Amino acid sequence: MLFLSTYQNRIDKKGRVSIPAQFRAVLAAQESPSIILYPSPINLCIEGCGMQRIMKFNQRVERFEPYSPERDAFSAMLFGDSVQLAMDTEGRVSLPAPLIEFSGLRDHVTIVGKGETFEMWEKNAFVEYMERVRRIVRDNRAQLKGDAP
Repeated sequence: MLFLSTYQNRIDKKGRVSIPAQFRAVLAAQESPSIILYPSPINLCIEGCGMQRIMKFNQRVERFEPYSPERDAFSAMLFGDSVQLAMDTEGRVSLPAPLIEFSGLRDHVTIVGKGETFEMWEKNAFVEYMERVRRIVRDNRAQLKGDAP
């Protein structure tokens, strides 16, 4: 199962946001239904996934030489900045203040599926991001050709 579609949700006064039902179903299908959130390494947004994705990251990080600067950097960023959250009975999670600050979220959040991951964006930043990525896709769509599965 993959995280698909884009949703607009409110962030309540306690910093809670409702995770879309479709995303909750993806997480529930995994061994651990918890949600992992961390600052995106490429965008000013929060990235999220399930434990299975984090385990894949761990396998990739383990390929680096022990104590190498690259291994240290990826470990610190991917694991040190991550938070593992449980959803309440209404499918909400409390966003940690450092993640809210990093992503510039206020009272609304745009939640976008990206396959094995999803992202949480400040509304206007997401609009700008989509304009940019649509140009990239338009200019590079030929790269999608090839052997289809």
